[in-house]
Amino acid sequence: GLIAVNLVMFVLQTASREVQGQLVLWAPAVAEGEWYRLVTSAFMHYGIAHLLFNMWALYVVGPPLEIWMGRLRFGALYGLSALGGSVLVYLVSPLGAQTAGASGAVFGLFGATFVVAKRLNLDVRWVVILIGINLVMTFTLPGISWQGHIGGLVTGALIAAAYVYAPAERRNLIQGSVSVAALVVFAGLVYWRTAELLAMFGVG
Repeated sequence: GLIAVNLVMFVLQTASREVQGQLVLWAPAVAEGEWYRLVTSAFMHYGIAHLLFNMWALYVVGPPLEIWMGRLRFGALYGLSALGGSVLVYLVSPLGAQTAGASGAVFGLFGATFVVAKRLNLDVRWVVILIGINLVMTFTLPGISWQGHIGGLVTGALIAAAYVYAPAERRNLIQGSVSVAALVVFAGLVYWRTAELLAMFGVG
């Protein structure tokens, strides 16, 4: 389902450059009230190679993780990881940067896979190698948003830890509370950054 949504959005943005301009993450637009870009940008991609790499990664690591965690928790993890990547981009990326891609969410799945595998006492060396290779690419190849990748990776690992290490007798309460708390933290950071940008622009 997630792959299908990404493919549909890529077709739409390819058919109309206006769609891309309206949905990618661009800090000045977010500061002016277009907060939806923090979410929609996670379903936009710059070119077919960008799309295929992210969808391949989602196809490989997504299904096992969904089986381990369940569909609802997996969906929450994916969404929060994507948002975590977008929030870090909004906080520290250059103002002129226009960012897009499912990479934040995918990196969140990488981090979550490591946490879940550790919880299940599985061999995590392949996950560490996978994350290491992708981090090297993140910081060496041009045009890659390290903020989105790191934000997603950290968010995914932390959310997964709360999900899989929660005591059984209070599991639903803890998992739900952590998910809501993450949203509150993200909202607070976005509000703070927005106020900072508006003051910089002399607005408000």
